[in-house]
Amino acid sequence: MIEVGAQAPDFKLASQLAGKEYTLSQFKGEKNVMLVFYPLDWTPT
Repeated sequence: MIEVGAQAPDFKLASQLAGKEYTLSQFKGEKNVMLVFYPLDWTPT
């Protein structure tokens, strides 16, 4: 488990729209990153 305020570990995610893979480290010092998990519109939340 990651402590609040700790640096996030590097990870890789695939883009569903662009078909590319991105790593957290490629944005370091360049852009802010926000990772959001959004349930499908037709699923109960």
